[in-house]
Amino acid sequence: MRKSLVVAVAQPLLTAHDVEANVAVHAETVRRAGARVVAFPELSLTGYELDAVPMSETDPRLTPLVEACAETGTIALAGAPLQGGPYIAMLAVDGSGVSVAYRKVWIDPSEARVYVSGGKPEVLDVDGWRLGLGICRDTGIVQHAEDTAALGIDAYVAGTLMHAHETSVQDDRAVRISTTHGVWVLFACYAGSTGGGYTDASGRSGIWTPDGVVAAQAGPETGAFVRTTLT
Repeated sequence: MRKSLVVAVAQPLLTAHDVEANVAVHAETVRRAGARVVAFPELSLTGYELDAVPMSETDPRLTPLVEACAETGTIALAGAPLQGGPYIAMLAVDGSGVSVAYRKVWIDPSEARVYVSGGKPEVLDVDGWRLGLGICRDTGIVQHAEDTAALGIDAYVAGTLMHAHETSVQDDRAVRISTTHGVWVLFACYAGSTGGGYTDASGRSGIWTPDGVVAAQAGPETGAFVRTTLT
């Protein structure tokens, strides 16, 4: 029998284009969260800045986050602009290093001027738990959840960014995914302000049970995180 999994979703205060500062905040959050998996918002390592310089998973600036994950036994799911496409990506960071876990499939038209689609759904296996991955607009596309669930998942984990007035949209998507596919849903949602016209992001990162009930949810403030145990 697999063991339970402690997970957290975080919405730290982020600084536009400042990877070093944002890595430090990610590392601090990992140490505070006390979770096996900590998910962060879309493009969390640079802020949602479409002109951010694409990164590599071998970027030495990520070392402090690797060290924090080594200390805590955490896997951090951080958002980054990724070289090679470029892509809007989710990096999986643990004590052994950094890997590319997922590349956003459903690119927004405003993003398509810079980024390309990652092309296919992905699953990350953590201690026997299969985590389907998504980024922001993916969560609103029914086909994305269907294609990801078809891979056999226990939870759907996404980093997102929405305006404060879109909080209900975010919650509705979580309930739809969880109840349709019978999986846990984790949304790490940007709080505060960032690029792309998001002067007042929603925050309210949350975790939903497979029957669509809120297990934990943050408020709109920056710096918050919430956690729960998947059983």
